[in-house]
Amino acid sequence: MSNSENSIIEKCLRESQSVALVGASPKPELASNEIMDYLMKNNYKVYPINPKYKGQLILGQLVYPDIISIPESIDMVDVFRPSPEAVEITKQAIEKKVTYIWLQLGIENEEAKKIAEANGITMIMNRCTLIEHKKLLTK
Repeated sequence: MSNSENSIIEKCLRESQSVALVGASPKPELASNEIMDYLMKNNYKVYPINPKYKGQLILGQLVYPDIISIPESIDMVDVFRPSPEAVEITKQAIEKKVTYIWLQLGIENEEAKKIAEANGITMIMNRCTLIEHKKLLTK
């Protein structure tokens, strides 16, 4: 990974205070649950997004059906959904005026990245927020 990529990721992690976590799950064995827990323990305000669990609680946080439903402003959208869904998620993120979209490990979508960047949003693809946070911010 290049230094410029590292600096973008570090800037994202330092600047973001509120995170919409798309694909949140109440199942502790899933990465989305582990990473949501990690982000909350590292002082991020996390809004779980999953229409299947709308209105329920995941790790004590109210679950929203989509990004648009979150009543507060959001800095970053952290995505745990298949790559093809990234375009629709990006459109919601633009409407919500987020600064960063983060696609987790194994998730990449060049079309979504073009749309995000055309709207002034930085997109990070195929990276894990937990791994990057530990590597860059917990020295």
